[in-house]
Amino acid sequence: LRCPLSVSRCPPAMLRDEDTEADFQRFLRRLDDVTNLLQGLNSPDSAVQEKAIAETKKRLREQGASREEEEEEEEGRTTVNRTLINTSVRAFPSGIKAGLNAFLAALEKDAKERAQRRRRNEQLAHALKEQGNEAFRAGDFGLAIQRYSEGLQKLRDKQELYTNRAQAYLKLQEYEKAISDCEWALKCNKNCLKAYFLMGKAHLALQHFPEMEQNSPATLKTQPCDPPDCVSEARLEEQRVRDEQRAEREAQAGNVAASSIQELLQRISSPNQDILYYTGAIRLLAEVVSTCECSGQTFFRTNNGFSILRNETVRGAFCAESQSPAEVELCVSLLLLWQAACAGNEENQRLLLAQPDVSARLPELLCSGTAQTQRETLALISLCSENQRGRRLLLGQDLSRWLQILMAFVKSTDARADIAMNILSDLTGEERFQTQCWAKLSTGVLPLFTQLLVSARQVNQAALARGVALLGRLCADVGLRAQLAASRECWQASLQLLDGCPEAGSSPGYQQCVFAVLGLMMNLLLESNGTIQDFAVPISGRCLALLNHQEGRIVTRATGVLSRVLPASPSAVEEVVKGGVVKKMLKFLKAGGQLTSSYAIKTLSICTKSSRRAQEELLKWDKRLRALLKLLDSEDELTVGNAAFCLSQCLQLPGVGSALLGSAVVQLLLRHAGGEASRALVQQNSAIALARLCVAEPR
Repeated sequence: LRCPLSVSRCPPAMLRDEDTEADFQRFLRRLDDVTNLLQGLNSPDSAVQEKAIAETKKRLREQGASREEEEEEEEGRTTVNRTLINTSVRAFPSGIKAGLNAFLAALEKDAKERAQRRRRNEQLAHALKEQGNEAFRAGDFGLAIQRYSEGLQKLRDKQELYTNRAQAYLKLQEYEKAISDCEWALKCNKNCLKAYFLMGKAHLALQHFPEMEQNSPATLKTQPCDPPDCVSEARLEEQRVRDEQRAEREAQAGNVAASSIQELLQRISSPNQDILYYTGAIRLLAEVVSTCECSGQTFFRTNNGFSILRNETVRGAFCAESQSPAEVELCVSLLLLWQAACAGNEENQRLLLAQPDVSARLPELLCSGTAQTQRETLALISLCSENQRGRRLLLGQDLSRWLQILMAFVKSTDARADIAMNILSDLTGEERFQTQCWAKLSTGVLPLFTQLLVSARQVNQAALARGVALLGRLCADVGLRAQLAASRECWQASLQLLDGCPEAGSSPGYQQCVFAVLGLMMNLLLESNGTIQDFAVPISGRCLALLNHQEGRIVTRATGVLSRVLPASPSAVEEVVKGGVVKKMLKFLKAGGQLTSSYAIKTLSICTKSSRRAQEELLKWDKRLRALLKLLDSEDELTVGNAAFCLSQCLQLPGVGSALLGSAVVQLLLRHAGGEASRALVQQNSAIALARLCVAEPR
């Protein structure tokens, strides 16, 4: 009897007895197993395929072994003629086994052929994808789509072909097709961020804002780069559409501002008028836009207000290298108009900075000799730098000169200095700005910076302090820090500024500058070079003098600079020890705060390492080393490690071990050396101190 390849499940009423039904159910289970194996052999997942092939081979071996056992049993049986015509399903199993073996063998052969075809199709699909990519890079998006489509005919489940074709569809503004391809890509790989991103762009272009929100998974919103931009861009686009719809309703209702803005823009666009005519119209337009707030900004945008520079007279006055008084007045009027149009409106900021004439002209206006032009240009740039999107628009330009230009406003005594520092504060956190600062640091910024430090008493000291602090923030970039730390001019100018601080008459503004310069020094001392070694002695001398300053913040930072500069020079250690640094540090350990104490104990450990005089001074002013014992019980492991190191150095002096009798020094050192400390250096320093203590005082 032959077994059909597919068997429909019959209802129980058609079966004749329980044994027949049991046989039939076993057969169906075997058939289900074969179906599962077939699906595994056809799976695109190579791991699933290999597992299915292994299972098939295992079953074939079991079938062969079972057949041999049946043959041996047949040979030992007594032959009895019990021939019956049995039409029940119980007659199926022996026939099924023979057919099943052949069927599985055919499946295995078919699986291998399918695997070979898939490998061949994968190669063809990859080649077609590369051809499509080349066409895409060449701008031939139609050909790229054709190649990606041909690749999909070879391999339907290749996710990259769907996303690449979606990207090409976006270029041709075929947004619905792009969305469809992204959906197919997500069926291939549900975690494909590129598909989500491209689909969001397509929904954004179609103004499908709810769909875009729905199709932005939580993983997309936590990415640090492009995907969240797409989400925020959708919200901004949605806001833009709402603003324009509201403005259109107001215009249809006879809004006076809408008609006024339209009329003034028409007047400005009319050619061959006197420059004063345009200046007056622009001033009036700025007042109307600012008075109407959001609607005024929208009316300005929808009436092509940002095309105002198409007027040759207006554009000529704005772009003139050497401006007449009338041209300066028109330029200032334009800047005021753009401030009114862009205040709090990111879409208008984008349109303004997208104009090449404007973006190229802004640094030139900052360098102009007219205070009013500079002030209004700074105000306009500040509007953009206050938000992330505006900063990115600014960073799309060449900002290599901006650090130098903005730092120069420290010389101004009016609001320009503060606005310039606000802009710098906004930009210094951006990695692209840090990278661009490299280009002009040595040739432009450093000469200006050193000049400002030297003339600190003649400039805006509050702005200078902010500028120095911002330069310190830029030192987070290792390349910038290395350049500054290697500059002899920078160190000389910094020391010259510190020279003026101990004077009794130093102003609060000057003290702010000193505090900022000390912070910059601490950042630069993270580097190690020959310049720092050359300046170590004068740097430590200035800081030692500042330890007597009445301002606690300055004292703390001066101590911090000492802790970082002394390792660069044994000569510097000798000088500060002679100057009484040990007594000062002990004073800070007893009365200072946690930060000051951490700097002080590090300074003491450096001094006692290379100076026997420092060891003797420490024992002289603290005979029982109570300050060090107190620090050994600190929760800060760096402080504990330095205290243990300092103690181990002092234990080389005679009599120190005896002075520690009766204290808890042994228990403290055992606790840290025995493994309670997580830092190996703390354990090591504690163990060395304990060993020297045992040698010095066996009791």
